[in-house]
Amino acid sequence: MKEKLKETVALLQSKGVDYADCRFVRREKESLRASDGNLDSMSRNLDVGVGIRVLTKGAWGFAATASVSSADIKKAANKALQIARASATTVHEPVKLAEQEPFVDHYQTPFKKDPFKVATDDKANLLVKACEELKKSKKIKTAEASMTFFKTSKLFVSTEGAVIEQDLLESGGGFDAVAFDGKEAQKRSYPNSFGGDFGTGGYELIERMNFLDHTDRVREEAIALLKAVPCPDTETTIIISGPMMALQVHESCGHPIELDRVLGTEISLAGGSFMTIDKLNKLQYGSKLVNITADATTREGLGTFGYDDEGVKAHRTPIIKNGRFVGYLTSRETAPVIKQRSNGTMRADGWNRLPIIRMTNINLEPGKWELDDLIADTKKGIFFDLNKSWSIDDRRLNFQFGVEAAWEIKNGKLGRMLKNATYTGITPEFWNSCDAVCNRKHWHVWGVPNCGKGEPMQTAHVAHGTSPARFRNVKVGVTK
Repeated sequence: MKEKLKETVALLQSKGVDYADCRFVRREKESLRASDGNLDSMSRNLDVGVGIRVLTKGAWGFAATASVSSADIKKAANKALQIARASATTVHEPVKLAEQEPFVDHYQTPFKKDPFKVATDDKANLLVKACEELKKSKKIKTAEASMTFFKTSKLFVSTEGAVIEQDLLESGGGFDAVAFDGKEAQKRSYPNSFGGDFGTGGYELIERMNFLDHTDRVREEAIALLKAVPCPDTETTIIISGPMMALQVHESCGHPIELDRVLGTEISLAGGSFMTIDKLNKLQYGSKLVNITADATTREGLGTFGYDDEGVKAHRTPIIKNGRFVGYLTSRETAPVIKQRSNGTMRADGWNRLPIIRMTNINLEPGKWELDDLIADTKKGIFFDLNKSWSIDDRRLNFQFGVEAAWEIKNGKLGRMLKNATYTGITPEFWNSCDAVCNRKHWHVWGVPNCGKGEPMQTAHVAHGTSPARFRNVKVGVTK
């Protein structure tokens, strides 16, 4: 395959293109799902193909093929060239790429146990057992557990001389229980909502979650929510759990710093961003305790890799420094707009999609607090845990998040459970109200395998390192 892509790149060079790259992708996916004590589904899929980008006369062309024969790859290359030439006739501002060192390298995800070699019965039995434990009460209407694994091989070859091989392994899973009393349903999940937690690594990530150690708590909390009091409609201090903070970072920081969004190329589908170029190095996004980085090198992060799909090496980039907005996620095409080089965030959802700017691991750096001390320091407030719903406007300013469960904080102690809890805010005001972040002991990188963006829609695997954090004077509940 390496020789086939080199030959294709040489062909395009002989035709005088400004730039071209070929990207071979082989992705294997395995999914298992159980519900109510039965294995519902198990699948293993293989997807293979080649995508080719061509830049000529300042315009892009792209074509892809599921065939890996030399003839079909070259046919796709010629098609990409034809599209680029046709696009060049309407170009107003020719594409200019930031300089980039052409790497020749091989990157592999560190792991201990290949999940594709773990006995299917072992994986299935764990899921079924988790569901059985969750269903020990008749008040649990449904219980579901799942695992998903990805094994991806990539080969990137460019006209600049880059030849990069990557072997990526991703693993994750989780479970949830829904309690029902005939009138309403309440749900609790582990270790996170919407499918659980994911990371780059092997089956050891699943083993580390210790599913069966948490089924009793999840079951009892789901049942307890049926009798819990509703979240009050008030303004108060809130502490947000680590996994819930991951979604807060994702929606109110991760998406607004995508430079293609800021420049307007995502507005038709996903909206723009309030973090416009004039605010770079000027906007006080949060309090001085807020430090956020984009780090594609974070150990076991779902947004961790060796190189992006433009051949740019994985970076660690400051985004928010002591509350000040200092950086974007960029590509080779967008970075020159802010007089920088790409920080390596261009990724595609498979061989038949163009790379676009995607989050890597957007991390809220840990602070100094122990969680118990933070709760003890809070005279009155609410603790929010695990996302249930979210809404945010198309500029990422006004938001509302709902959680599976919350607890009242009274005189420095967790009190009664609250249900249907929500909190709202305006992004800069909210982050400027942050007055405490928990330390690295409570910090975890939460994987998000379902981040959608682009037309046609692409699903990216991203992550957020977070620990619990406290915010003052936040509106909670639903105004009647």
